[in-house]
Amino acid sequence: MDDEPGADEESLRDAVERSRSGAPAVGEVVRDRFGTDEVFQRIIAAADEEIDTGTRELFFSSLAAGFAITLTFLIYSSMTAKTDNPVLAAMLYPIGFIYIILGGYQLYTENTVPPVALVLERLASLPALFRTWVVVAVGNFAGGLFGALILARTGVFSPETAAVAVDISRKGVETGFFDLFFKAGFAGLIVAGVVWLDFAARDTVSRFFLIYTAFLLIPLADLFHVVVSFTELMYLVFLGEAALRSGLVGFVFPVLLGNTVGGVVLVTLVNYFQTTERRVESTREDGVERQLSLRELVGGSSVGRTYVPTDKPTKRRRENE
Repeated sequence: MDDEPGADEESLRDAVERSRSGAPAVGEVVRDRFGTDEVFQRIIAAADEEIDTGTRELFFSSLAAGFAITLTFLIYSSMTAKTDNPVLAAMLYPIGFIYIILGGYQLYTENTVPPVALVLERLASLPALFRTWVVVAVGNFAGGLFGALILARTGVFSPETAAVAVDISRKGVETGFFDLFFKAGFAGLIVAGVVWLDFAARDTVSRFFLIYTAFLLIPLADLFHVVVSFTELMYLVFLGEAALRSGLVGFVFPVLLGNTVGGVVLVTLVNYFQTTERRVESTREDGVERQLSLRELVGGSSVGRTYVPTDKPTKRRRENE
């Protein structure tokens, strides 16, 4: 009987100290951000859905992203023609990337993080990764080509802006191979870093400012993004100002290589190895190994055995049951 008042007092104290939202009692810390492992798990979940996406859906999503890059080229050229201040000219450069990332479209440089993370966890094979990369890159380039054709063959650009667009595009074509590679490497780091931080953000406003600030660095630092570079090249080709083959080999290829290396090595691998080994524990369920064998990883299976639960079962999940 003597213990009951104390127990009641303790229960009342706990009830008072606990907030309506269910936060811990006084003396405990409420963490208002995702940890590295949690960010990684969110990326894995997104990649798991993406790698299951059909070729048609993946292509048209990347096609829309490639065409959206036209907005960046269009606005950057227009702003440069209207002002001699490089900072003001670059202010709206990120608009195409904001449209793509917030809209959930597929951009090649974004795919250096989620699908690669899935492969590192041995939950998807290398053929699945390369298939995703190829489909997204082809879609991006097709969208950029279509946008460049419109800008080159219609009156969207004023004569003054068209001349500036040619100058901007020639700058990349005339840059040396290794300069392009290293500049593109930093751009790949920026884009892949945005993807990683985007999964750590909790609201659209934070994501908007993150994307805007990061992509503003590309024109200000004279860096190169492969889809923008391809669009610039095709603009010159349609105007008869550049040769397609030499432009692809000497301009687009080193940028593609630099973006890929910068995203995979400088961001994805580094962030992967800074996560703890606990990230692997959830790949096992009821003692059953969900990771691919080395043979399956290299080429035995086009898609891995997922462990990320979703509401809608896929054909692959049903086959693994």
